[in-house]
Amino acid sequence: MSVYIIAEAGVNHNGKLDLALKLCDAAKDAGVDAVKFQTWKTENIVTAQARQAAYQTENTGVEESQFDMLKKLELSYDHFRYIQDYCKKIGIDFLSTPDEEESLAFLVSLGLSFIKVGSGEVTNIPYLRKIASCGKPVILSTGMSTLAQVAIAYDTLLKAGAPKVSLLHCTTNYPCPYDEVNLRAMLTLKDAFKCQVGYSDHTMGTEIPVAAVAMGAEIIEKHFTLDRTMEGPDHKASLEPAELKLMVEQIRHIEVALGDGIKRPNKSEAENANVVQKSILAKRPIKMGETLTEEMLTVKRAGAGISASLWDNVIGAYAIKDFDIDEPIVLW
Repeated sequence: MSVYIIAEAGVNHNGKLDLALKLCDAAKDAGVDAVKFQTWKTENIVTAQARQAAYQTENTGVEESQFDMLKKLELSYDHFRYIQDYCKKIGIDFLSTPDEEESLAFLVSLGLSFIKVGSGEVTNIPYLRKIASCGKPVILSTGMSTLAQVAIAYDTLLKAGAPKVSLLHCTTNYPCPYDEVNLRAMLTLKDAFKCQVGYSDHTMGTEIPVAAVAMGAEIIEKHFTLDRTMEGPDHKASLEPAELKLMVEQIRHIEVALGDGIKRPNKSEAENANVVQKSILAKRPIKMGETLTEEMLTVKRAGAGISASLWDNVIGAYAIKDFDIDEPIVLW
């Protein structure tokens, strides 16, 4: 199965439908499997007094409440219906993370094939139960969480009705410095829960998600934007369209290069072996009937003759004919 690549548009539409549709176009052009947004009613997820996260203030350069920031970024349910229809039209999966119960019910009504849950909900047990009760597969990001917290969330989802739970390793920092990625933690999740795992990336660049695929990630999620210089909390930690397309190409190359794991010569290698691998040749003139010894033989590239791997079988045999210098030895 191919790696499932999710282009995380998130809130990089800046609350504008036309930008959201352009993000869908860019994701489709990049070759990803799905474009993902975030769906919420601001009144349902944050109080009027809640402060921004530090990265949000730093990335936007504006000090305001989370409520005011999120309200400006909120898209309506009608907008999301239109976006889903547009995604169907252009041939890309539409996804959105529900950030509260009302929006969860709305997205389920759209018939999404699975529910993507953000890292902030790992410890939200009642909400995880509500998500699982929808009966759809769940992909859960695990940023900010200990293994014990992930275990509780994982068990909660399965016991509450989720038919399948996949886990994404993640570091909730935008952008995430390389020394905080801890990519091996993805393998820890795989080993602990024996489930499908992947990686949700917040680093700058493409090399870390590509490395995750080489390590066994089956799902990759990556933030992207139309322009990193745009105003908003997540643009600076996002790929631009050309970079997203490059990441997809790199991942697909890695998928092909990983192969099936069987150690054998490929067709092209078999053709090269005759030229590159060495054969047993006469080091000096040899007369028919002589016993072949190491002193009278050598190994060189010749494109013919007996493989040097059969050296021990040749030593002690009788020359079946006369051999000139550098003539390939034959025994029959």
